Amino acid sequence: MLAGSFSARAYSFFDTLLWIACLNLLWILFTVLGVGVLGAGPATAAAQILVRRRSRGEAAPLFKAFAREYFANFVRANALALPVMAVAVALAMNWNYSSGDGALLSQLIAAGTFVAAIFLAGAVCYLFPMYARYELPLGQYLMTCSRFAVRHLAGTVILLFITAAVVYASRALPGLIPFFSVGAWLYMTGWLCDRFFTANDESLAALAALEDSAPESAARVDGGSAAVAHSSRHGVPVG
Repeated sequence: MLAGSFSARAYSFFDTLLWIACLNLLWILFTVLGVGVLGAGPATAAAQILVRRRSRGEAAPLFKAFAREYFANFVRANALALPVMAVAVALAMNWNYSSGDGALLSQLIAAGTFVAAIFLAGAVCYLFPMYARYELPLGQYLMTCSRFAVRHLAGTVILLFITAAVVYASRALPGLIPFFSVGAWLYMTGWLCDRFFTANDESLAALAALEDSAPESAARVDGGSAAVAHSSRHGVPVG
């Protein structure tokens, strides 16, 4: 029985590893197909949609599903990704310009740029997993991701740590890039974000149910008990 369990886990691990490698290659292929700038957003959106499906146990031919989601989300994903890319380029240029100057003002600007880049990176980690899960107006995704990143700092730190680890490993071993780097980052961040969103949704649903049941409870208790119930309800943290 233990041997069977180990074999099943080993098979699942290597199957996931192979799936990540294929996802990595597809992301590169379809990013190049979109001439890089116009391909990265739709490729990332397609990858995160498929990561979410896999995390829910849904199986589908990877290439066909990726191509379908890539073209179906081409316009919306680019409208979401291109402004973020523009901000990232602006921050990088500002950093390169200000960090090379020894003046105090330039160093303060460089420090502020670095903090802004970290904040943007944290929000972007949630961006396409949120796109894969929720239907929102395009203008609300980045704002919602920013608020989520601030209110769930522990999860944001984990995502930033994973991002830094993938970047470090890719720089140390460049051979990982065409096979695992992007796919591993997409899979790990997408899987974690889906768990974070699920926990947040459950927390909000529980809070909403508590709020809905409060009027019925208040109708059956006296004024003093109602005041205690009111105080307890507002002490529940929002996810």
